[in-house]
Amino acid sequence: MNQSRKKVGTSTPATMVSSPLHPNKHLLKPLYQLLVNNFIVVVGVPITAISVLRKAAHLGPDELLTRLHDLRQVHIFLSVFLPFALVILYIMRRPRSVYLVDYACCRPKPNCRVSMGSFTENARNMPYLDDGSFRFLTRMLERSGLGDQTYLHPSLHNIPPRCSLSDSRDEAEQVIFAAIDDLLAKTGISPGAIDIIVTNCTAFNPTPSFTDMIINKYKLRSDIRDAHISGMGCSAGVISMEVARNFLQAAPRGAHALVVSTETTSLINYTGKNRAMLLPAVLFRMGAAAVLLSTSKSASRFRLTHVVRTLTAAQDRAYRCAYQEEDEEGQTGINLSKDLVAIAGETLKANIVAIGSLVLPPSEKLLFALSFVARKVLNRKIKLYVPDFRTAFQHFCIHSGGRAVIDAVQTSLCLSDEDVEPSRMTLHRFGNTSSSSLWYELAYIEAKRRTRKGDRVWMVGFGSGFKCNSAVWECIRAPGNTTIGAPWADSIHHYPV
Repeated sequence: MNQSRKKVGTSTPATMVSSPLHPNKHLLKPLYQLLVNNFIVVVGVPITAISVLRKAAHLGPDELLTRLHDLRQVHIFLSVFLPFALVILYIMRRPRSVYLVDYACCRPKPNCRVSMGSFTENARNMPYLDDGSFRFLTRMLERSGLGDQTYLHPSLHNIPPRCSLSDSRDEAEQVIFAAIDDLLAKTGISPGAIDIIVTNCTAFNPTPSFTDMIINKYKLRSDIRDAHISGMGCSAGVISMEVARNFLQAAPRGAHALVVSTETTSLINYTGKNRAMLLPAVLFRMGAAAVLLSTSKSASRFRLTHVVRTLTAAQDRAYRCAYQEEDEEGQTGINLSKDLVAIAGETLKANIVAIGSLVLPPSEKLLFALSFVARKVLNRKIKLYVPDFRTAFQHFCIHSGGRAVIDAVQTSLCLSDEDVEPSRMTLHRFGNTSSSSLWYELAYIEAKRRTRKGDRVWMVGFGSGFKCNSAVWECIRAPGNTTIGAPWADSIHHYPV
């Protein structure tokens, strides 16, 4: 794959597409960005300095000294103390920063691996699939973007699949404990130092809960704060980050929060013939991620700068586009409507409007504002300018929910093939691991040694409801040479494919 950062996708949605650019854009745009983004330094400071110098030259040195002597001490005190006091007050009232100490992604056991051929052969022998359903399943599998090394729990390798509470609990324990073990080994933190634990899993919610499962396994403290998030779909990982951040900002300084994101596939396996409900079986695979957050900057690797959540559940069309229900024969599954990609695009637009105001440089905001005004005042047919988010982010982690979703986001944001490479390669290697997929993508970027100090990473997750949630991370320390728990350790040299 070409490593240059070339534009791809010449067509964009009708309501937000890029305006034609001047042939000399490669010369003019950098100059424009330099001028607008550094307006105060490039224009404001020189003009102010010239004005002050002209005024001083007009008054003369004797007049300046006379005016300085006439100043009262109280004026001098206020001019120095008041700004200093305001800065201290702002720092004290500002929400406490939250940092990512490290993270780990589970690479399931080899006996869980399922190739495209074995998946197809198993599907051929499933008693509940007729010829039409089997052909549909194989056609979707060929177009899915998945490779031959994804993972499913052994209970789903049976014919027919064995879906039970004990199998689901075993799958959850396998991936969660493996991810946490790797995280504890990477960070060197003891389980007793964890103050907060937040977990998320959409479909499988056993009693006792996931947090209780982890507390019992690692013998965590009795005063630990815990929360489990369910039913939020593939975007729940970002929600868990926000919940953990809120906990940390209210906790004593230096507290640690463990966030675990996963999805249990063995309990959501569909055994009916409804084609819209067969799609999750094609895409979803085993996986989990464990993340350690803290309010202490020392030994941390990223800083959480923004979390932006967009929810459209008030709209019936969005609410029903990913819906767990029973089919005509009473079989339970997740129904993915044909509007899913369109709804995802609309929700993404709302989310990028909100996050764009926080992260985009002034040059991109100005271009968008000018195109918006021109569209409203001059001609409604004028196309809106699509801000270049590559001016705000160096890396993109787009939820690997499927090839169509990645294609839609790439086209909408005018991203290059390299920008979406982590998403496509994660889909190929691990499949859709739901809320944990964003961390597999960040692991891919770091396995390729692409992160540098100061880089910003944009994580975008989609989920039922319908939701689009974003998290922005700033790299404050480049990754070390440790390979503990690296999910790509055995395959990174094969990618990109």
